[in-house]
Formats: sequence, structure tokens, C-alpha cells
Amino acid sequence: MLRQLFAPQLVILYVLVASTLYVHFRGKQRLRFARQLGDHSTYLAPYNVLMYAGSAVPNTPVIPVEQFPELKKLSDNWETIRDEATRLFDEGFIRAAAKNNDWGFYSFFKSGWKRFYLKWYDDFLPSARTLCPKTVELLNSIPNVHGAMFAMLPPGGKLGAHRDPFAGSLRYHLGLVTPNSNQCRILVDGVECVWRDGEAFMFDETFIHSAENKTDVNRIILFCDVERPMKYGFMTRMNRWVSHNIVKASATQNVDGEHVGALNKVFGKLYEVHLASRKVKEWNRNVYYTLKYSATALILGLIVISAIR
Repeated sequence: MLRQLFAPQLVILYVLVASTLYVHFRGKQRLRFARQLGDHSTYLAPYNVLMYAGSAVPNTPVIPVEQFPELKKLSDNWETIRDEATRLFDEGFIRAAAKNNDWGFYSFFKSGWKRFYLKWYDDFLPSARTLCPKTVELLNSIPNVHGAMFAMLPPGGKLGAHRDPFAGSLRYHLGLVTPNSNQCRILVDGVECVWRDGEAFMFDETFIHSAENKTDVNRIILFCDVERPMKYGFMTRMNRWVSHNIVKASATQNVDGEHVGALNKVFGKLYEVHLASRKVKEWNRNVYYTLKYSATALILGLIVISAIR
């Protein structure tokens, strides 16, 4: 019996459950538990708990940006970056994905949020090299910036409470074109950060956060994923491997012809299933949730059965 209780399948399940509970109760704010079960942060919970345990910076919602002196180069040159961003926006390049191939941010587009990718886990996009070479040059001089984009939130735009799935990076925001108002802000586990021109802040995007722009001015920022500093060299190497071989697979495009990673190619196919499930939910919520939780119970049941046989 003891051997069955500690079968590899069940040990993996125990680790997943324990890690998910830790992630769920981390911080002051949390998702509804039913939502957490299906959230992408659940599937990465074991990895993320390792990142929290080995983090060389505080596990707090907001981290002093001064702990990343290499990023000062960006805020020192914010006007140069702003000029390239505003030109891109004026020419229509900061926009929603034209296809269903941006898994990481697809839910933001319905609120009017728009983006232009500069770099995604190693690779600068060809369109970014061509259209904003000065910003690319600055980013290229800072190796721990793994991902970067320009992001726009329109007047009245709002991003609902959510947590991002990957704790191997931290999120850096630099205000470029902002209302300079407390009415345009992000709340990270209840901590308010306000976007202002030329000012930057750093936060842990795996805490629950939401954003809003209650002004009549577009908000444009430089948005970067910065490698989380780790206490131990082996964890740094592990995190870089995951970043460069797995997270990189979520790459997408600004314009046709640019590379789309494997995860986003798969997402494009699965999105059709998602749309079908939404139709079922609109038709009958009880049927939708019965099917959803039955599928989850079936998977768990199969795991348990495989362990006790």
C-alpha cells in the first residue's frame, strides 16, 4: 500500500497540488479557487515555487528598480525610446495580433490593449530591428532583458485581475507616453504603481495584478521581462535553459513572415476549441462546468488508477 501511495505518478500529483496551494495563497489577493485550478499558473506552480525559493531579490509584489542598475540605461534614454514608440503607434504598428497566435496576451486585446514586440527570449524581431533600431541597440546591451515590447492601454482600458504564469522573470515598466495621473495605474497584490513619463518600476507578475486607464489619454510604455536573479548558479543555469528553450516557444510576430513559436502555433489550433467551449458556456453554464470538472476528475482518476495497479 505504501509503495502505491508513493508511486511516481502520485508523487508528481502531490507536488503539483502542494505547489498550486502555495501559489494560490501567496500574497494578499487570489483568484477564485475554481479559476485557479484551470489557470496556466497552476501548471507551472512546481517550477515557480523553486524560483521563489532561490530568488536573490525579495519575494514581494514590487521590487526596488534600483536593484537592477543595468536598467538605468533605459530610463536615461526614455525620450529616445519614446520617439520610436510614438512613431510606431502613429504608423499603426502597435496593434492587436492579426491572427490567433499570441497565447500570452490574447485575452488583453478585447480591452483595447495593443503591443509591438521588440525581443522575445533571445531573438529581436526583424521588424523591430528595422523600425526602432535605437531601442533595439539599448536593449541588446542589457543581456538580462529577455523579452521586450511597446504596450498601449487606451482611454477607458482595463485589464482584469490575473497572474502571469512564469516566475523565472520579473516585469519592468517604463513610462513613455502617459497621462501622468493616478487614474492610470496598475495594482500588484494591492500595491499601487502609477505610470509616469520617464519613470520605471519593477514588479513580480506572478502576484495577482490588474491595470486601468481611467483618463482620456493613451498610455504607452516599454514593457520588459527581466531575468530573476537567483542565489545559486545552478538555478540560474536551469532558469536560462527554461527561458531559452520553453518560454521562447511562445514567440509571435508583428508582421506576416516573422517567426511564430511552437506554443503559439498550437494555441492557434486550440483557440478553435476554446471558442466552441465558450458557445457551450453561453448556451448552458451548468453543462459547461459539468463537462469541465468531469474532464479534470477523469484525468485525476486515470492518474490514481495507473498508480494503484
